[in-house]
Amino acid sequence: MQRFIDLSVTLEAGLPSDPAFMLPQIEYFQHDETADQITSFFPGLTVDDLPGREGWAIEKLTLWTHNGTHLDAPFHHHSTMNGGAHAITIDEVPLEWCFAPGVKLDFRHFPDGYVATPRDVEGELLRIGHELRPGDIVLVNTAAGGRYGHDDYLSRGCGVGRAATEWLLERGIRVTGTDAWSWDAPFSHTAKTWAETHDPSIIWEGHRASMTTGYCHMEKLANLDLLPSSGYQVSCFPFKIKGASAGFIRAVAILDEAETK
Repeated sequence: MQRFIDLSVTLEAGLPSDPAFMLPQIEYFQHDETADQITSFFPGLTVDDLPGREGWAIEKLTLWTHNGTHLDAPFHHHSTMNGGAHAITIDEVPLEWCFAPGVKLDFRHFPDGYVATPRDVEGELLRIGHELRPGDIVLVNTAAGGRYGHDDYLSRGCGVGRAATEWLLERGIRVTGTDAWSWDAPFSHTAKTWAETHDPSIIWEGHRASMTTGYCHMEKLANLDLLPSSGYQVSCFPFKIKGASAGFIRAVAILDEAETK
């Protein structure tokens, strides 16, 4: 018997889900507002001819490709990947990357702004008894997941550093995910370290791992706390947008109840 867990947030206006300049806008048109849209297609048809004088419900979206739960393509991270090749865009991401066994790393205990290391990843895999296989989809459950929709969401959770990301990529991982706004530590925390060190290598370091090995990651996942550590498939096929840096996804975990642990 299969069970499905929705790993996606609901795209919704009016939530502090993104920086102010990136917030999505949704304009809703109700049935009593759109009857003339239908009659415009059929000369002689009047609003009175329509059932209940109703048109259709329809919505107008003003979005960034990184609103809601989405998959970043390597092109978002840098113009090149794999040591100099042109970085692939979201419409070029291999479909086989996007449906694979999932494994969850529980990093909720790390403080906000912490940058996870290879040792952290190895330690968690040892704790849950999972040996990574090429193609696994690695999900990181952070403290941000429980704060989605709240004013502090953008500053919550840990990030995954470049060394840890490259450690995963060296083992054949090509898709990762987080319930935080970014795969990297929140910018508000990184900015404090930058002010002290002025070391540019710390800025967006997990994303920049794509320059060595191209990979994708999901951001703004949901319900990771409901997942077991392993024993399920993750589906995260992106919406195809020509030449884009990301695509919206309905991320879903598919569990075989007899196999989960």
